Amino acid sequence: MTDSGRTELGRVGIWTTAYDGQPAERVRESVAEIEELGYGAIWYGEAFGRDTVGQAWLLLSATQRIVVASGIANIAFRDPIATATATRALGEAFPGRYLLGLGGHRVDDTVHERDGYPLPARGRAVTTMRAYLRAMDAVPAHGPVPAPAPRRVLAALGPKMLQLAAEHTWGAHPYFVPPEHTERARRIMGPEALLAVEQAVVLDTDLARAREVATAHVAGYLLAPHQEANVRRLGFGDEDISGPSRRLVDAIVAQGDEGAIRRRVQEHLDAGADHVCLHVLTADPLSLPERAWRELAAALLPTAQHA
Repeated sequence: MTDSGRTELGRVGIWTTAYDGQPAERVRESVAEIEELGYGAIWYGEAFGRDTVGQAWLLLSATQRIVVASGIANIAFRDPIATATATRALGEAFPGRYLLGLGGHRVDDTVHERDGYPLPARGRAVTTMRAYLRAMDAVPAHGPVPAPAPRRVLAALGPKMLQLAAEHTWGAHPYFVPPEHTERARRIMGPEALLAVEQAVVLDTDLARAREVATAHVAGYLLAPHQEANVRRLGFGDEDISGPSRRLVDAIVAQGDEGAIRRRVQEHLDAGADHVCLHVLTADPLSLPERAWRELAAALLPTAQHA
């Protein structure tokens, strides 16, 4: 990864899905404040709220400088032609500010459902993602082509997907991982690839209350087979996953005051991360955690963005 890329993205960003439940004007106000607070990037997920392209346009049009990153755009939701042409349009309209994160953990041999809606099978994960990238690259251009092209990263956890990310994209965006995974990912990908890590946090000095929120978050994600497989690769066993255990919850979610969050961010940076995007958890996942975003900006950004 180039030094200019590090500067553009910054060391600390925000990751959220909370914008899906908010009206557009409220989203515009909020993301403009995140930019003014000094965060380097705003990452957003994709489920059945706004589609990833519409959300990108909304966030980019409401801001001037901040990088807007899909974390991730789900390849099960659109074919490579749609993704390629939309990415070109975003890159041409907002030069250097759109980062395409690609993923989709429903890329296996079965049909999954979400809220009763069937999601199509896509085949084996690494093979499917490699083919998707190649298909995107082969799409003809019948309109403006931004130069340079918008960068791409992959939602990568296992060694093979991390290798694919390093070889065929700008890097990786691991989600639901402790610093131990960051260290492994850096060894696998080498020094040049971007490593932009999501870190879930609960900013609350009432540790019992914080752990309750953190435990619910971890338990929900362990229902996904790829997340369970990843924590097992990191040495967590049945006794950790069935609970989940306090050891696993504390490894995945940083809890406590600003100092506790700052230490976890630094652990990721020391382990090889280039960028850490903070996923603030609250008891109400549909609400905007704006107070926490402000407090964490005051505590982290003066030093972390320029470390």
